Amino acid sequence: MSAGPPHAGAPTRVAVVDDHPVFRIGMTALLEELPGVEVVGEADSHRAAVELVVARSPDVVVMDLDLDGDSGAAATREILGHRPDTAVLVVTGSADDESLFAAIRAGARGYLVKGADPDEVERAIRSVAAGTLVLGPEVAARAMDHLVTARNARGGSFAELTERERDVLELVSRGYDNPTIARVLALSSKTVRNYLYSIFAKVGVVDRGGLVALALDEGVGVRRPEERGPRP
Repeated sequence: MSAGPPHAGAPTRVAVVDDHPVFRIGMTALLEELPGVEVVGEADSHRAAVELVVARSPDVVVMDLDLDGDSGAAATREILGHRPDTAVLVVTGSADDESLFAAIRAGARGYLVKGADPDEVERAIRSVAAGTLVLGPEVAARAMDHLVTARNARGGSFAELTERERDVLELVSRGYDNPTIARVLALSSKTVRNYLYSIFAKVGVVDRGGLVALALDEGVGVRRPEERGPRP
């Protein structure tokens, strides 16, 4: 059973995953000073991170991408397979585009570079726990540059979407809410929400309104799902 978002008045439960003890201890100390935040454990590897999340069901995982030869993106993907409502916030020294998009495609809800100030870390923790996609200013600028280049090279804002993401996009653009989309596509509401986070990241919007506006500009969503032919 997944953790789900923290209840009103309940602390935000956070796990810290990093293979560098100094950073891990420092991040834990910072988080323990924040009101309404409870650190429920630390891990230094992919396997230890998955075991920690399964055992403690944190609301947020602060994740490094380079876990002494292991992949933080792979750990993120496996964690979300077990606990899809967990919000993964990547805080890493890997500032390259490949690492950024590997983390987002794996399902991370936020990405900060190490060196972000404590206030920025606090805002990101609280935002991803509330369901918001968070990119630090430097990361957001690089993401937009990458997306513009990708659109120009491949044609269209939605060229990188999977078939299922396009199904969700079409329904969103026609005004369906998440429970209706879940019912039409035979998915859980949590899965629909995760698809939306991925779509937001890939096309460079921050909310549903921006996605709908972009979809309408590009003529997406002109057919209802019952008008589409059977899936091959």
